[in-house]
Amino acid sequence: MKRFVSGALALIATGWTVSARAADFYGSRAPYTVNQPLNAYSWAGPYLGANLGYAWGSVANNPSKPSGFVGGVQAGYNWQNGAFVFGLEGDIQATGAEETFAPWKFSNPWFGTVRGRAGYAFNNIMFFGTGGIAFGELRATTFGVSESHTNAGWTLGAGAEMGLAPNWSAKIEYLYVDLANSNFVVTGASNGYRFGLIRAGVNFRF
Repeated sequence: MKRFVSGALALIATGWTVSARAADFYGSRAPYTVNQPLNAYSWAGPYLGANLGYAWGSVANNPSKPSGFVGGVQAGYNWQNGAFVFGLEGDIQATGAEETFAPWKFSNPWFGTVRGRAGYAFNNIMFFGTGGIAFGELRATTFGVSESHTNAGWTLGAGAEMGLAPNWSAKIEYLYVDLANSNFVVTGASNGYRFGLIRAGVNFRF
């Protein structure tokens, strides 16, 4: 009997310790989860982060293939139900993507996206797909005359994110971005920019 009581008290004490550690681990982010095991990493709630990557692509109806480094910020919100994670994310990017071919120089000074995300989490590692709308500037220069158009299009991609601490995570993702064509006077053609982008980033969740 004494052994039974001692064992029961030890079990209760262990459970109390695990619960306390889980509460300390998740803090204020716990209410955003649904059906989330106490010992699992929480992806739920709002987040803010930064990223750095490289873009390469081509211009429609022109031989130019602008490429260059990309950097920017992103913000989003995740909902989680068990291992399934759903969210919305927006980002704005500054880019150095450009190329000169014969008399034409094309560049993409900036772009942004607004996307949905859907993922499956293996505790603190999540794989996700993402897609939505994209928008950005395509600038053409020839014989010293420049013309810029801001076009809207679409984007689709996939990636992986790893939780490093309760509020911090790191990600890597690939996006394909299609900025629709528009008519440029300086080139006399309908030009648009399509490009691939690979980038790494960090997020802080509140």
